[in-house]
Amino acid sequence: MYSAQLLDHFQNPRNAGDISGADAAAEIENPACGDVLRLTLKVSAGRIADAQFKAKGCVAAIACGSVLTELIMGKTLHEAGNLRREDVIAGVGGVPQASTHAAQLAIDALKAALNRIRP
Repeated sequence: MYSAQLLDHFQNPRNAGDISGADAAAEIENPACGDVLRLTLKVSAGRIADAQFKAKGCVAAIACGSVLTELIMGKTLHEAGNLRREDVIAGVGGVPQASTHAAQLAIDALKAALNRIRP
Protein backbone atom coordinates (compact mmCIF):
# COMPACT_ATOMS: atom_id res chain seq x y z
CA MET A 1 0.00 0.00 0.00
CA TYR A 2 2.62 2.58 1.08
CA SER A 3 6.14 2.82 -0.33
CA ALA A 4 9.21 2.25 1.84
CA GLN A 5 10.15 5.94 1.44
CA LEU A 6 6.71 7.11 2.55
CA LEU A 7 6.77 4.87 5.61
CA ASP A 8 10.28 6.04 6.47
CA HIS A 9 9.20 9.71 6.36
CA PHE A 10 6.16 8.85 8.49
CA GLN A 11 8.09 6.88 11.09
CA ASN A 12 11.13 9.22 11.10
CA PRO A 13 9.83 12.63 10.06
CA ARG A 14 12.50 15.09 9.03
CA ASN A 15 12.44 18.70 10.17
CA ALA A 16 9.45 18.30 12.47
CA GLY A 17 8.69 21.30 14.65
CA ASP A 18 8.30 25.06 14.47
CA ILE A 19 11.02 27.57 13.60
CA SER A 20 11.35 30.24 16.25
CA GLY A 21 11.38 33.66 14.57
CA ALA A 22 10.31 32.22 11.22
CA ASP A 23 10.13 34.54 8.22
CA ALA A 24 6.89 32.90 7.16
CA ALA A 25 4.34 30.48 8.55
CA ALA A 26 1.20 28.95 7.15
CA GLU A 27 -1.28 26.43 8.46
CA ILE A 28 -3.63 24.76 6.03
CA GLU A 29 -6.45 22.34 6.73
CA ASN A 30 -8.08 19.98 4.29
CA PRO A 31 -11.77 20.36 5.16
CA ALA A 32 -12.67 17.08 3.44
CA CYS A 33 -10.50 14.84 5.64
CA GLY A 34 -9.43 17.08 8.53
CA ASP A 35 -5.66 16.82 7.90
CA VAL A 36 -3.74 19.92 9.06
CA LEU A 37 -0.24 20.95 7.99
CA ARG A 38 1.74 23.85 9.46
CA LEU A 39 4.89 24.99 7.65
CA THR A 40 7.43 27.51 8.93
CA LEU A 41 10.25 28.92 6.82
CA LYS A 42 13.47 30.81 7.44
CA VAL A 43 14.86 32.66 4.41
CA SER A 44 18.40 33.88 3.86
CA ALA A 45 19.72 35.61 0.71
CA GLY A 46 16.60 34.67 -1.24
CA ARG A 47 16.87 30.96 -0.42
CA ILE A 48 15.00 28.76 2.03
CA ALA A 49 17.57 28.24 4.75
CA ASP A 50 15.33 26.18 7.04
CA ALA A 51 11.90 24.60 6.85
CA GLN A 52 9.98 22.78 9.55
CA PHE A 53 6.52 21.31 9.65
CA LYS A 54 3.89 20.03 12.02
CA ALA A 55 1.12 17.79 10.80
CA LYS A 56 -2.02 16.25 12.22
CA GLY A 57 -3.53 13.70 9.95
CA CYS A 58 -3.01 10.54 8.02
CA VAL A 59 0.24 8.68 7.37
CA ALA A 60 0.58 10.27 3.93
CA ALA A 61 0.05 13.82 5.27
CA ILE A 62 2.89 13.46 7.77
CA ALA A 63 5.19 11.87 5.18
CA CYS A 64 4.42 14.55 2.58
CA GLY A 65 5.12 17.33 5.10
CA SER A 66 8.45 15.72 5.92
CA VAL A 67 9.55 15.27 2.32
CA LEU A 68 8.39 18.79 1.42
CA THR A 69 10.88 20.27 3.88
CA GLU A 70 13.70 18.26 2.31
CA LEU A 71 12.66 19.27 -1.21
CA ILE A 72 12.61 23.01 -0.53
CA MET A 73 15.62 23.61 1.71
CA GLY A 74 18.36 25.39 -0.19
CA LYS A 75 16.06 26.33 -3.06
CA THR A 76 15.38 29.89 -4.14
CA LEU A 77 11.89 31.19 -3.40
CA HIS A 78 11.13 30.97 -7.11
CA GLU A 79 12.33 27.36 -7.35
CA ALA A 80 10.29 26.39 -4.30
CA GLY A 81 7.25 28.13 -5.76
CA ASN A 82 7.50 25.96 -8.86
CA LEU A 83 7.26 22.72 -6.88
CA ARG A 84 4.24 20.61 -7.80
CA ARG A 85 2.15 17.98 -6.10
CA GLU A 86 3.77 15.38 -8.35
CA ASP A 87 7.21 16.34 -6.99
CA VAL A 88 6.05 15.62 -3.44
CA ILE A 89 4.45 12.35 -4.53
CA ALA A 90 7.68 11.29 -6.24
CA GLY A 91 9.64 12.30 -3.12
CA VAL A 92 7.73 9.81 -0.99
CA GLY A 93 7.94 7.09 -3.62
CA GLY A 94 4.31 7.40 -4.66
CA VAL A 95 1.02 7.43 -2.78
CA PRO A 96 -2.23 5.54 -3.26
CA GLN A 97 -4.74 7.51 -5.35
CA ALA A 98 -6.88 8.07 -2.27
CA SER A 99 -3.95 9.83 -0.57
CA THR A 100 -2.94 12.35 -3.24
CA HIS A 101 -4.72 15.01 -1.18
CA ALA A 102 -1.83 14.82 1.30
CA ALA A 103 0.68 15.98 -1.33
CA GLN A 104 -1.68 18.78 -2.35
CA LEU A 105 -1.99 19.87 1.29
CA ALA A 106 1.82 20.17 1.48
CA ILE A 107 1.94 22.25 -1.71
CA ASP A 108 -0.91 24.47 -0.51
CA ALA A 109 0.93 25.12 2.77
CA LEU A 110 4.11 25.94 0.83
CA LYS A 111 2.31 28.40 -1.47
CA ALA A 112 0.61 30.06 1.51
CA ALA A 113 3.91 30.41 3.38
CA LEU A 114 5.72 31.79 0.31
CA ASN A 115 2.94 34.37 -0.08
CA ARG A 116 3.68 35.61 3.45
CA ILE A 117 7.36 36.33 2.82
CA ARG A 118 8.08 40.02 2.62
CA PRO A 119 10.04 40.95 -0.55
